[in-house]
Amino acid sequence: MPSAQKPMRYGHTEGHTDVCFDDAGSCIVTCGSDGDVRIWENLDDDDPKSINVGEKAYSCALKNGRLITAVSNNTVQIHTFPEGAPDGILTRFTMNANHVVFNSDGTKIAAGSSDFMVKVVEVTDSSKQKTFRGHDAPVLSLSFDPRDVYLASASCDGSVRVWKIADQTCTTSWPLLQKCNDVINAKSICRLGWQPGSGKLLAIPVDKVVKLYRRETWESQFDLSDTFITQPLNVVAWSPCGQYLAAGSVDGSMVVWNMETQQCIERMKHEKNYSICGLAWHPKYRQIAYTDTEGNLGLLENIGDGKKANDKVASTVTKDYNDLFDGEDDDYLNGDMIEPQSSPKAGANEDDGGDDDDDLMPTSGHLRRAIIDDDDNSLDIGMIKANSNLLEKEDDDDGQTGGFPALPPSSTQQPFYDGPMPTPKQKPFQSGSTPAHLMHRFMVWNSVGIIRCYNDEQDNAIDIEFHDTSIHHATHLPNSLNHTMADLSTEAILLACESTEELASKLHCIHFSSWDANKEWTVDMPKDEDIEAICLGQGWAACATSALLVRVFTVGGVQKEIFSLPGPVVSMAGHGEQLMIIYHRGTGFDGDQCLGVQLMELGKKKKQILHGDPLSLTKKSYLVWVGFSAEGTPCYVDSEGIVRMLNRGLGNTWIPVCNTREHCKGKSDHYWVVGIHENPQQLRCIPCKGARFPPTLPRPAVAILSFKLPYCQVTTEKGQMEEQYWRSVVFHNHVDYLSKNGYELDENTKTQSVKEQQELLMKLFALSCKLEREFRCVELADLMTQNVVNLAIKYASRSRKLNLAQRLSEMAVEKASELATAPEDEEEEEDFRKHLSAGYSNSATEWSRLPAEETDAYEEAEETPEVHKQRPNPFSKGVTSAEVTTPKSVLIASSGQGRVNPFKVSSNKKDPVVPSANVLDTMSKYSKKTTLSSSRAVNKQNPPVIKPLIPKPKSKQALAASFFQARTPNSSEKTVEEREEKAGSESHEVKVTAQENTENKRPKTGFQMWLEENRANILTGNPDLNEAEVIKEGMSRFRMLSSEERMVWTEKAKGGMVNDITEDKKRKRPTADEDEAKKNQEQKSEDSNLSKKPKPLDQSTNVRLSAFAFKQS
Repeated sequence: MPSAQKPMRYGHTEGHTDVCFDDAGSCIVTCGSDGDVRIWENLDDDDPKSINVGEKAYSCALKNGRLITAVSNNTVQIHTFPEGAPDGILTRFTMNANHVVFNSDGTKIAAGSSDFMVKVVEVTDSSKQKTFRGHDAPVLSLSFDPRDVYLASASCDGSVRVWKIADQTCTTSWPLLQKCNDVINAKSICRLGWQPGSGKLLAIPVDKVVKLYRRETWESQFDLSDTFITQPLNVVAWSPCGQYLAAGSVDGSMVVWNMETQQCIERMKHEKNYSICGLAWHPKYRQIAYTDTEGNLGLLENIGDGKKANDKVASTVTKDYNDLFDGEDDDYLNGDMIEPQSSPKAGANEDDGGDDDDDLMPTSGHLRRAIIDDDDNSLDIGMIKANSNLLEKEDDDDGQTGGFPALPPSSTQQPFYDGPMPTPKQKPFQSGSTPAHLMHRFMVWNSVGIIRCYNDEQDNAIDIEFHDTSIHHATHLPNSLNHTMADLSTEAILLACESTEELASKLHCIHFSSWDANKEWTVDMPKDEDIEAICLGQGWAACATSALLVRVFTVGGVQKEIFSLPGPVVSMAGHGEQLMIIYHRGTGFDGDQCLGVQLMELGKKKKQILHGDPLSLTKKSYLVWVGFSAEGTPCYVDSEGIVRMLNRGLGNTWIPVCNTREHCKGKSDHYWVVGIHENPQQLRCIPCKGARFPPTLPRPAVAILSFKLPYCQVTTEKGQMEEQYWRSVVFHNHVDYLSKNGYELDENTKTQSVKEQQELLMKLFALSCKLEREFRCVELADLMTQNVVNLAIKYASRSRKLNLAQRLSEMAVEKASELATAPEDEEEEEDFRKHLSAGYSNSATEWSRLPAEETDAYEEAEETPEVHKQRPNPFSKGVTSAEVTTPKSVLIASSGQGRVNPFKVSSNKKDPVVPSANVLDTMSKYSKKTTLSSSRAVNKQNPPVIKPLIPKPKSKQALAASFFQARTPNSSEKTVEEREEKAGSESHEVKVTAQENTENKRPKTGFQMWLEENRANILTGNPDLNEAEVIKEGMSRFRMLSSEERMVWTEKAKGGMVNDITEDKKRKRPTADEDEAKKNQEQKSEDSNLSKKPKPLDQSTNVRLSAFAFKQS
């Protein structure tokens, strides 16, 4: 006779239920969360005897006429059986006990509690107790070894331990289970069991398999599994003879294996797919009593009557195909509380799948059980057949040999589908909310505030709290309409509820920032249309509904645009004018979701930025959070903890910016994201131990994680700087976006980011130079702004890489000409930026055409004489602004030509130019601020390393000091760059006209010659002066000379000019006018009048380099 499943009986109120038989098997005993123990003579007993043992009963055990119960007042009680008279308390815990069991002869009981303790107590003398300490979380279940030597326990800390009862020591421990913080959040209650009689094997349900461990060796013997099991197993039970093992899962599947053959002999399905939480074998017959988490009792009869698994696979699966996607989450409360409500594992698919999979399904009557069930990896019969080969012939044995049933001839008949299985679509969710079934939950937690919902016996209410109380005070609202969704912005609170039989689905808005008295409005959805996701932006609200529509409203309640979505919504987010919608593009397979994203701008010009592009998710993951950074960049997080951000600088692609799993300590720990900031770079989230979401109480603390782009080899210096550079680029894309959309921005942030990026490029450049990778240097220079390329040229020539310097100067000329043409193409500016955006589209230097901006100093020198008038130079004695702004360039034969572009190659190239000199020679003009503030003198004998100091007050001496560099007699050894920077100051009476300097070779000034001769005198008087102070002292002494004496020195300087030229072709000395021009320019460049001080030489290259290139005050 085939096994039979009787209709179930309602036994207790909804909640965990336990079951056992009495010793003779004459009655079934159940206990439940109503605190009653019921004694059933059989399943048809209409009036079972009831004993009340407490407020809630968590577990019961029965032997030798003693009934033991674990009750909610943290005690383990004893009652007489069957009378039900209380017989005292066996033991107490500080929290409730979760499981009690008898040993084989009924002399001892073991109890495991939520206070992490396990106790073994003698039934006849409760003073004889043993306590087992070692678990770090609530104990889930226990099992006595039939020989009374060992005790096995499973706990929420993820471990299963075996204890030696005699000396209370832990013999072995296996980390098998997922960690969680409480029994209610455990994926499985893990009821384990020893094989009766010998106790040779210990059976432990782990996820979808039963692991069997060998006694004494404690090694894993084998695993029992079956394709019918698609959700975690909750409980296992051995038959009294030890030949069979039964297991029940959280979705109501029950299987029985024959232990000798390790083959599955029975497969049953709970009629309502509720989670199985109690299993007990009849002591004599092949019957199994089972209970579920809704308080029902059922009975399976004739288990394993000599037949192999019946081909009908659970005759009880009577669900019609159309019920498949019924959206009811019956098992969700129990088995899957650790998943958020958006988890695909949470159960059924959407209500949309009635007919789109028909081609996968056989249509004949009894084969309709080849269904895709309400879980994520269900397999059809074809799979079971293919994998287990256990299937017998059909009952109406029609002579087939293969054991497959004959399929009725039917025109629509398809072969069994044996390919990838569709993934259930994840349910819609609000970002920053916790599952709706919780009594206390977060409806939303975002960067504005927190909305909590309380739904218990006393109260159904909503609490709203703002992070910044200046926006609005905290508010308490009654929740009479049972709102399940919420969003919060600085203008309004938006709430929505689903429809009921009487009421339509409603959108309710509290516009607290309104200036009139009526701040609330409500709108009802049409019949049969449910709101599934909502969001708020600036001045608007939107909701997505089950009719695949998105409805936009103003924040005051005016209905605006409506548009259709291509698939069911998953989530929405709003920020400013931007609206982002994530929806199902189609059906994913093998655990992957198939999502699409739309990004729209609802401002004056309404436009769609992303047109339903596929959303990238990690394999087998689902979406858990979607929103915008505080600066308005779209971001989302998947269940694997990967945070992705829209990279507007690369054609609106998604870039992973953080992996929160890297920060988690345990496997089952997660971070629950509440907000993202780009400046400063912060990922704000709540650490959740052993769960995916936090409880409302105690108030969770927010942690701040840093971002890290998944670049290769970030442990090396190169990889680290590349990651920092591109992270800086990605996280400053919003600057361009916001300025383009008319937002006011702090210029400092922008220039700061450019500086940071260019500094990293320069360090990378230096590193590549050091490694002799010159091609890579040019590639890096391509990302630099034009000013920084000039520094790179200096670095290259200083490193004696003249070929590299030549290539870079060609690049500098190109960049300059691009800059020069930029103003002409104003109408094409947007495209122009795109062409040039190779990593530095947001650099202030490139796009600013403000004449007085110091970063474009060479342009200013040519085009803005008036600036000099506004900022008088204390050194200048009536030099006209026309003279000041005459630029000198090697490529121009005479500097009397007026205002010219120093990079423009003139057609009459008269002089052959020394390689790399073209840009170098004029460099001190346009990057004076940077070069002066931190260049190094690489003189072999006396190498002072100059670093910037705090700006000094503008006195003549201070300014003068900042313009002078150390001079030593063997000047011919100096490199090109320092020579350019020795800004000599000579007698102010003498004026050297520009024409006298046509050969573009700078002579030594009178003061410099005087200083060289008199340096020793100054130092003998003041031996501890540094270089800048020597120059100061020298200047004051030089001024005290009579004008005739100063004239003599100047004449000497002129006389020595010819020798200078022969000595070194590249050497240049400024004359008076040039000096004045340079000083004016210095002054103009952002008050950075920095005097200099020697610096120790033993620093790392990077530090020295950044000092050399970047330390602008």
